[in-house]
Amino acid sequence: MHEARAVIRPLGEPGDLGWVVMAHGEQYAKEFGWDTSFEALVARIVADYAAGHDPSRESAWIAELDGRRVGSVFCVADQQDGEDGEGEEENEGSTAKLRILLVDPAARGHRLGSRLVAQCVDFAREAGYERVRLWTNDTLVAARGIYLAAGFRLVEEEPHHSFGADLIGQVYELDLSA
Repeated sequence: MHEARAVIRPLGEPGDLGWVVMAHGEQYAKEFGWDTSFEALVARIVADYAAGHDPSRESAWIAELDGRRVGSVFCVADQQDGEDGEGEEENEGSTAKLRILLVDPAARGHRLGSRLVAQCVDFAREAGYERVRLWTNDTLVAARGIYLAAGFRLVEEEPHHSFGADLIGQVYELDLSA
């Protein structure tokens, strides 16, 4: 009997960026009925990352199962830190953002979501961030379980209408200084 080989590798192979956008668009439409405005948001996040990220402060990973892409996560600098110029030196780069976590439903059960989140958190810690924040929606129950198990805590909730659905946006934060 064949046991599936699950690996996490750095994003960077040809097709990775496009796959992240396509997979998010298709999966969220199928699972939650979200429209293409969600895929457009993911495309902007991926394009911003591809256009010029600082590899010492930002990274992304792909999960593979038997050599097939099945998941992703990005760790990027929170651009809100120091944006207004006030306190920039003490706040510069203090917060990382975990973005666009995804695991294909067919690949669930291999702990890939937890491993992707751990990879992001470990990177953020090594890069010197003080905290990791993420924005998600209440309908993403499996992801919320992963975040809570990793030590994130809910710090904010707000109802909104996005991606063709009524949702409750949630912000989670993990303190890395402890």
